Amino acid sequence: MRLVSLSHVHDPATTNVYPGDPPFELETVATIEQDGYYLRLVRQGEHTGTHWGAPGHFNPGQPLADELDLADLHLRAVKLDVREKCVRDPDYAVTIADVEAWERTHGRIPDESMVVIWTGWDAKWGTAEFTNAGADGAPHHPGFAVETARWLIDTGRVGHRGGTGTDAFSPDVGADATYTVSHLIYQRHRISLEILANLEALPETGAHILCGGQINRAGSGSPALIYGLLP
Repeated sequence: MRLVSLSHVHDPATTNVYPGDPPFELETVATIEQDGYYLRLVRQGEHTGTHWGAPGHFNPGQPLADELDLADLHLRAVKLDVREKCVRDPDYAVTIADVEAWERTHGRIPDESMVVIWTGWDAKWGTAEFTNAGADGAPHHPGFAVETARWLIDTGRVGHRGGTGTDAFSPDVGADATYTVSHLIYQRHRISLEILANLEALPETGAHILCGGQINRAGSGSPALIYGLLP
C-alpha cells in the first residue's frame, strides 16, 4: 500500500477562505536566532483549507470531532470524475444518473463509502476562480444535488458511517445558501471532506482515505492531512 496526499499546503498568500470565515494567519513568535527554536502561531477556522467536518458542524446534537470513532476517519473511497460537466456549468449538481453511470463501469458503491467528486476545482486553488464569487459575493462551485445526497444515504452507499468529498468548498452547490446537502450528510457518523487536492492521484475505486488533523474538544471538524491509501 502507498500513500498520496490529498491536502493543499496552507499559505496566507494563497489559501482561499470561505466568505465570512476568519482569515488564515501565521505569526512567527520565536526564532532560532533569538530564542533557540522556531515557532509560529496559527490562526484559522476549523474548516480552513483542506479539512474534514464532523456531523455537529451543521446539526445540533450530532457527534462533534471528539465524539467520532477512529473508524469514521478511515473509509473506503470512490471517485467520480465530473470535471467535463463542471467546466460547462460551475453550478453543476451531481445527479443520481451520474452515480449510476459510474456504477455501470465500476460496480455498486460499497456501503458506508466516502464518495468523492472531482470537479476540477483543485486546479483553481489560490486564485479568485476558486471562490468564483457572484455579484452578491456568494461562491459558485459544483456540488451534489439534494436528491443525490438523499439517495446515497437511503441506499446505504454512505449509510451510517461514510460521507462525501469534494475539491471545492463544500458538498453543496456553492450558490445554495440553505446548505441542504450539508445538513443531510452531516448526520449520524458521516463526515464531509472538503477542499481536497491532487485528486488525479486517487483512483476511481479500490482506495481508502485516512483523515488526520487535530481533535479539538467539541470541534466542528479540523484542518487536516487527508491521505489516499492506494493498494
